[in-house]
Amino acid sequence: MTGLVEILSKEMNILEHIDELRKRLVRIFLTIGITSVFSFTFGIKEFTVQNTKVFLPYPDPNINIASQAIARIKHDILPNYVKVMQTEPSQAFTAQLYFSVFLGVIIGMPIIIHEIAAFIGPALFPHEKKRILNLILPATILFLIGSIFSYLYLTPFTIDFLYQYGFGIVDSYNITIDVLINFVLIFTLAFGISFELPVIMWLVTAAGIIKPNFWLKNIRYAVVVLVIYGAVVTPDGSGITMWFVAGPMFLLYILGYVVIKSRIKPANPT
Repeated sequence: MTGLVEILSKEMNILEHIDELRKRLVRIFLTIGITSVFSFTFGIKEFTVQNTKVFLPYPDPNINIASQAIARIKHDILPNYVKVMQTEPSQAFTAQLYFSVFLGVIIGMPIIIHEIAAFIGPALFPHEKKRILNLILPATILFLIGSIFSYLYLTPFTIDFLYQYGFGIVDSYNITIDVLINFVLIFTLAFGISFELPVIMWLVTAAGIIKPNFWLKNIRYAVVVLVIYGAVVTPDGSGITMWFVAGPMFLLYILGYVVIKSRIKPANPT
């Protein structure tokens, strides 16, 4: 009888965790959905209030936040000689919808992080919670630095670099709106995630999973892995842009090792 009670207790405990996960996933998807719909149906419009110009959201499905962001991307990323074109009736609509979801994730990120942390928090020891909390700020800063650097410098340079191979061969330089959005988002996000490499290295080393000297001993394999990663995440098959990701990641790998070597001492040095 006692064994049956224990089994039922464990089953109830698992069901409670599943129900808790379901509730938090619903909140996350609702957050993304609401912010995505907002980005797709509202635009930012200039108003004059008491002789002061202010920018406020205004219902406008045609000139919405997503389309305004895409227009800004076109201005910041593309060279002057490249024109954006639409080859299918639904192409602009799909691109704006896709970008609205992306904005929904970005805008709702504080709530998403809160829900994830609230779910996994009770399963962590106090020192594990402290370690993760200490990594949130540097991880966020590194991601933003990587994304901004890619958006402002790397992505425009890469697009211009690739288009230059058409000089003297093609008569006009065009890009479809969906290709532009996919290229920019994938490249920017990939570079932002790439900048998390030192944080990942620190985390697994501080947890005792890997010894500090491991990173130096296996640097040759790391180069191969980073090149493969660069080839996988870059949005074109030229074989050139992957080096724009793999190169900076190798420098981050070295930086991560230097920080780990100076801050974490191995329990049993070899």
